[in-house]
Amino acid sequence: MATAWLSLGANIGDPRAQLADAVARIGNHREISVTARSSVLTTAPWGKTDQPDFANMAIAISTDLAPIALLDALLEIELAMGRVRKEVWGPRLIDIDIIAYDRLRMATERLTLPHPHAHERDFVTDPLSEIDAETTQWVIATGGAKAH
Repeated sequence: MATAWLSLGANIGDPRAQLADAVARIGNHREISVTARSSVLTTAPWGKTDQPDFANMAIAISTDLAPIALLDALLEIELAMGRVRKEVWGPRLIDIDIIAYDRLRMATERLTLPHPHAHERDFVTDPLSEIDAETTQWVIATGGAKAH
């Protein structure tokens, strides 16, 4: 089983309830087990700042899914929850990002690991630090560097 760390965020509807729903849906997937969760933090928007504050958290999971299969499973959960992708960094009902997957470094058209912007975002690193300071330091140290 692999360990992966996910960042979750929401800022429209009932963000805290949507985060709880997303964590439950992730944990209910037959090939994913939630092993740790951070507290929920309220943070200012990043990138596009003219929108409501976000509720953000991080979770650690164990999974038998390979990285792209995990990405697909998380995108299905977002879609099932009503996520519509209208604009980059815009308001959202739910956002689930893979921050790291074991210590894998990869860069494909669909997925870069560790997440290429995680080290720039306190709303990712602060909750992640609550559940795994060592992984947070690894993500920061890689600085979103592309895999070779």
